[in-house]
Amino acid sequence: MNENPFLIDPERARAEVEAFRRKLEAGLETLKKVGPIELGATPREAVYTEDKLTLWHFKGGKKPASKTPLLICYALVNTPWMIDLQEDRSMVRNLLAQGEDVYLVDWGYPDGADRWLTLEDYIDGYLDRCVDVVRERHGIESLNLLGICQGGVFSLCYAALHPEKVRNLVTMVTPVDFHTPDNMLSHWARNVDIDLFVDTMGNVPADVMNFAYLTLKPLRLNQQKYIGLVDILDNPKEVENFLRMEKWIFDSPDQAGEAFREFARDFFQKNLLMKGEARIGNRVVDLRKITQPVLNIYAEQDHLVPPAASAPLGGLVGSKDYTALAFKGGHIGIYVSGRAQKQVPPAIHAWLADR
Repeated sequence: MNENPFLIDPERARAEVEAFRRKLEAGLETLKKVGPIELGATPREAVYTEDKLTLWHFKGGKKPASKTPLLICYALVNTPWMIDLQEDRSMVRNLLAQGEDVYLVDWGYPDGADRWLTLEDYIDGYLDRCVDVVRERHGIESLNLLGICQGGVFSLCYAALHPEKVRNLVTMVTPVDFHTPDNMLSHWARNVDIDLFVDTMGNVPADVMNFAYLTLKPLRLNQQKYIGLVDILDNPKEVENFLRMEKWIFDSPDQAGEAFREFARDFFQKNLLMKGEARIGNRVVDLRKITQPVLNIYAEQDHLVPPAASAPLGGLVGSKDYTALAFKGGHIGIYVSGRAQKQVPPAIHAWLADR
């Protein structure tokens, strides 16, 4: 009869503890060698600023082949540098390599002065003025617009309200149906008293938003990744990559209170975009007015924007040139994974080049 109910091999356990100790020891030396962690790997120039916003123009290694510039509209949540995290994980860099001329809306970090900014201020104000700056710089009537996540929702609203300024529309991991059964974030948001929440908090602190996102996958995002960190502690490059991602996660901006209230109430709780009843200011967002070509890219393993939340877009827009592209990956992997670097920017460029 075996007297050890846990079937632990003492020698193997001792060896594993010793290996763990050596990893931690090596990690201390590794951390000493890691320098400042920077986000945003591609050379860029600020071509327009307003309040906290900066409009960036990226510089590639060669002259853009595309005659129509591509403006990227990122979400208000998190900084936009996930799309330009580091040299070998950069959607921006790969779009430039394809020949695109890339601009980016960087919303900045709202403070108390931005408490009453509305969605109209962001979409009909800041975004519209960025579009006009790019149009004037290139002497064109319309540009290509790429919206990401919440920025994709903004881009849909913008394209519906200003169709004459958007030549082609690309949306990535963008929800249109906020009430799909598999959307856990939406289930949570629908059970929050948004008015009480915003009236109490004012601007919504980034730490509150991060806590909500991390608890969507609590074991993986709060425990497993840090346990996995031990395995790479003796690899300075891998540690630096890990710390860069951590910096992106936790270096998030607060959310302007009024805009947060409108987005949570009208989109998450009332699902007004799907119903054709969403309003920006006094104007109804009619997605049927989006008649230009549309490319909708979604991630098959996305836990924040499930494919079912994004897929209905084709039936809502007025465009007869609608393409859906499914990517095998998650909400973050679609920007930073090795597969994404090889597949996503070339797919966007090829689709735009055909139009």
